Amino acid sequence: MSRPAIVLSRLDVERIETLLDGLPAAESRQHEALRAELERAEVREPAEMPPDVVTMNSTVTFGDDTGGRPVTVSLVYPAAAGTPGTVSVLAPVGSALLGLARGQEIEWPMPGGQSHRLRVVDIVYQPEAAGDLHR
Repeated sequence: MSRPAIVLSRLDVERIETLLDGLPAAESRQHEALRAELERAEVREPAEMPPDVVTMNSTVTFGDDTGGRPVTVSLVYPAAAGTPGTVSVLAPVGSALLGLARGQEIEWPMPGGQSHRLRVVDIVYQPEAAGDLHR
């Protein structure tokens, strides 16, 4: 399955690149797939983001190919992760969701060598659509 086109906010890309550049080399190598996503994305200004795209601090409902119930999470930076209902952009699921639009799906490698197909069901909250352009 080819990777779907993704759209990212310039602000999100800058912040994630800074985050990745600050990681120790061994840890940074674990996030090569995320770096590749940043490089292939269409980058737009925050005010120009389509309202149906997963951006940082968005609350998104997604399903996967395991047949379980859809899950709703907020996509956050690592410092805000760890509380129920949040997923870090550095986690495999977080990296996979970033930049996807409602209805898009992506096959993404998970720890242990397996991969899952994730599908965005809904975007409950997107900062850019809500006018929170500099969160």
